[in-house]
Amino acid sequence: MHKLRWIFAVCCLLLAGCAKPLPPEKTTYAGKWRSSSMTLLITQDGNVMYKRMNGGMSKSVNGPLQAFDGDNFVVGVGPVKTTFVVSTPPHEDQGRWAMVVDGVELTKAPPDD
Repeated sequence: MHKLRWIFAVCCLLLAGCAKPLPPEKTTYAGKWRSSSMTLLITQDGNVMYKRMNGGMSKSVNGPLQAFDGDNFVVGVGPVKTTFVVSTPPHEDQGRWAMVVDGVELTKAPPDD
């Protein structure tokens, strides 16, 4: 069991090393975003953690940011990847940050949250 944990830790470090930092024009994507059914964490160094609940089912994706395609972003390693469709990019509206990802409106949590 100890060996399995060690292998898992090494794999996590290798995956984190594959992340590409956010380009300067996409830094507004960084932060913890959430709605009642989805959470999305995008770090400045390019790691992404996503979880979505839908009708009692949950889906999660954790991995390095591979690239941006317009406003959309691609997360994964090699051929195993997921494209997140951003129909409304991050914007400030009446003092709160929001964006729409995969059809869900998300708001940005305060930095200390």
